[in-house]
Amino acid sequence: MDTGVNRVLFVNSEMLPYVPESPIASIARQLPQSIQERKKEIRCFMPRYGFINERKNQLHEVIRLSGMNIIISDVDHPLIIKVASISSARIQVYFIDNEDFFRRKQMYADADGKFFEDNDARAIFYARGVLETAKKLRWAPDVIHCQGWMSHLVPAYLKKAYKDDPIFSNSKIVVSLYDDTPTTEFRADFAQKAACGGLSADDLEFLKKPDGINLAKTAIQYADGIILGSAGIDAKLLKYCKASQLPMLAYDAKALEDGSYIDAYNAFYDTI
Repeated sequence: MDTGVNRVLFVNSEMLPYVPESPIASIARQLPQSIQERKKEIRCFMPRYGFINERKNQLHEVIRLSGMNIIISDVDHPLIIKVASISSARIQVYFIDNEDFFRRKQMYADADGKFFEDNDARAIFYARGVLETAKKLRWAPDVIHCQGWMSHLVPAYLKKAYKDDPIFSNSKIVVSLYDDTPTTEFRADFAQKAACGGLSADDLEFLKKPDGINLAKTAIQYADGIILGSAGIDAKLLKYCKASQLPMLAYDAKALEDGSYIDAYNAFYDTI
């Protein structure tokens, strides 16, 4: 029976081969290819971190998608979209880029391990940049799969700020949780800064205490399904996930090791 889930949009914080290997980056690389091989259309996004070699990875700007500004705290930030191909997988990866947020040579912390003070604004810019680019592509996803904390505002924006957009009218959100939750708090005005259109600071009540756990709770609050991607997820977050009563796929180390998680994830998309 046709479930109607034919298009999956992957919103990744990390993805091989563009960043060092991690559980998120590895799944983000293999999962889209495998889902595509199972006859679904896919699109992939990730931030264009400054250490990514554009020449080596053959990134180039997509002029027709670039050119708009995203306003955060009354400041205009130009949105630049780049694309690269993983030829062996027959997939394209779209990169969200901006001179202020994504040209530094580290992902989330400086060379001394200090959490970037503007990581809140970077997450805001990334989430809105992905959704604005999907609109420009005129590509309506059935499922949007968010992986990594940098993607955790996407569900709130989708369900509040973009809820009336026909591109996303039938989109469901799956959030994969990992043990990447930031331990350093974000800036105190995170919720006010993230407010946009139909998304108000009151809709982001968890971010009154703006830490990584509450950012993940915000993602779950507006999600349609949860996948546990790590064994070491914070106990308070797990408790909140269970209380949400959302469809949830448990962590399965063996499936992740032997690749059988692909079929489990694919089937999970069809259940939400």
